[in-house]
Amino acid sequence: RNVVERCFNRLKQWRGIATRYDKTAQSYEAAVTLASLLLWA
Repeated sequence: RNVVERCFNRLKQWRGIATRYDKTAQSYEAAVTLASLLLWA
């Protein structure tokens, strides 16, 4: 649980994800995927 919560907190540092500027679910999912990949790298 701790690892998942830390991951979400790190994702929230991305402004576009935290404020959800993307209008469609598909573009939001793409932004989350991209941010997740960059966090793992």
